[in-house]
This record gives sequence, structure tokens and C-alpha cells, in this order.
Amino acid sequence: MKQILNELIEHRSLSKQTARQVLIDLASGKYNQSQMSAFMTVYMMRTITIEELEGFRDAMLELCIPVKFDQPVMDVCGTGGDGKNTFNISTLSSFVVAAAGQPVAKHGNYGVSSVSGSSNVLEYFGYKFTNDRSELERSLEQANIFFMHAPLFHPAMKNVAPIRKELGVKTFFNMLGPMVNPSFPPRQLVGVFSLELARQYGYLYQNTTKDFVILHDIQGYDEISLTGPFKVFGNDGEKLYEPSDLGLAEIKPHELRGGSTVEESAKLFLNILEGGGTNEQNSVVIANAGMALYAANRLTGMREAISKAKESLESGNALKTFKRLIEGKR
Repeated sequence: MKQILNELIEHRSLSKQTARQVLIDLASGKYNQSQMSAFMTVYMMRTITIEELEGFRDAMLELCIPVKFDQPVMDVCGTGGDGKNTFNISTLSSFVVAAAGQPVAKHGNYGVSSVSGSSNVLEYFGYKFTNDRSELERSLEQANIFFMHAPLFHPAMKNVAPIRKELGVKTFFNMLGPMVNPSFPPRQLVGVFSLELARQYGYLYQNTTKDFVILHDIQGYDEISLTGPFKVFGNDGEKLYEPSDLGLAEIKPHELRGGSTVEESAKLFLNILEGGGTNEQNSVVIANAGMALYAANRLTGMREAISKAKESLESGNALKTFKRLIEGKR
């Protein structure tokens, strides 16, 4: 590890194979906590390369507990780490997408650099995490969505989790999260916190068979914020959009603020599903869910996908889907 750290500090990069092996060694407990912490913090100060990202991704997928399904499931998630303290937009969007007919395989975790991650919210409402395939299949049948709490599917990462929590800032694991969904979804909406990372994701995803959309909001959000223009990278290239292109109004950043505790975040989450959200909160959820539906079926067109998401949320179908998932798992 000393040699690897020296190379990274001197701005040399790792090959894909070396990156893969380092992560496998990291997971196996080969390195002490100081070495692991140093390795993770290096990538907060220097850019990760495509080869390194690909090597880390391959190692995580090799080490995970896979749960594959015949349905064309989709993940809807962001990398996190944008430091914006927004409410749980991607998790809400997942239920809107599932209620609109697209099966969802949501992969998530506790918040590391934010107050409340998707796992925090679902746990608050009594959802019991599981990696039992039959249980996940039952959720999919009942609610058209299942949730995978990342630590249960990536047990090899147990040595890393406490260090990530103590650091409390984004690391390259934030960059990896959306890439290592253990259900290997053929469809995916990913939000990322930097334009450079969005382009790297786009390059790697172009070399897969996935139907995908990668989002980066120019204001630094890892999702569409509607506070200004945003970049969309997909199977058909890259394009800059404005909120008006989705038929939605521009909003102010403070209107996206999340709770300061898990309880506050959860109450805000449920309030939006129950129809009590502000126009701005609803619009942001609809924008991101609509873009996911567009990624799943581009033939519908972007505006039509937005309309589908709007109907899913405003009709209460997304709330029913959420209740089916929670009540089926209590």
C-alpha cells in the first residue's frame, strides 16, 4: 500500500487491474485503517481516471451478492456527495417510476455525506432490509419495486464502512455506488456530482448494453434541481437542457432543502407522497422520475415521460406503491 499511495500522491494513476486488486485487498482487510483512510482521501484531492473507476467497479461487482431478475428492472439513484442537503429526491422518484409501470431495483445506503440517505428513510418507516432473493421478488410482485441496502449485498465492504462514516465526506465509493447495483439492472438513471464524472460514467456505460441516462446539474447537484441548466448523457449522446425544455419552471435552491434530522427528512418525504408537497418539490421529483421513464423508453418522448411521472405522483399511485413496499416488509 505504501508504494501505491506514493504513486497516487505523485499524481500517477493505477491500471484497471491494479485498481481492481487494491479494492479486493481493501475489502479483505489486508490494510490497516490508516492506510485505508489515506487511500480513500487521495481521491478527494485528485481526479479518478476511467481505468481506476472501471477497476474499482469490477472488483465491487465480483465481490457482491448478485440478485438477478428476468424483468427489465431499473435503478434510480445519485452518487450523493454534492453537499446540497436536498430532500430525498431520487428515492421519491423511485416510487413514482415504479407506480408508472417501470420495475425498480433501488440500491441505497445510509447517508454518509448527507443527513439522510435512502436507507435511513425506509428504515424510519419500518422497512426491514434483506438480501433474500425470494423476499425481494415478493416486493417486486406486490409493489413493482424492491430495495437493496448496500451493506447486505456488499459484505466485503464491512472493513471500509466505519472509515467512510468517520470521514463523513464523499469518497470514490460515492462515485461507485450507482455502478455496483447487485441486480445488474439493464436500465438506469444516474445523477452525478461533477461534470467530469458524468462524462466518465457516460464513457463506461456506452460500452454496456444498458439503456441509461446520466444527469449532472450545472449548479453542482447530482440530480435535476430545476435551479438552472443540466446536462444529460445517454445512449444517444450528450445535451444541455433547461427546465423549460421539460415544461417546468425554474426554482430557487432553498426550495429543495431537506430535513436536518432523519425524522424531519422522513416526514418531508411522506408529505410529498401524500400530496402535501410544494409545487417546487413536486416539480423536482417529477423531473427526475420523468427522466428515468424516458431512459427506460425513449420512444415515449421526454415531455410524455414527464406527464407520466406527474400523473403517477399526483394521482396518489406513488404513495400506494410506497405503502405496498413498506407494509409487505413489516
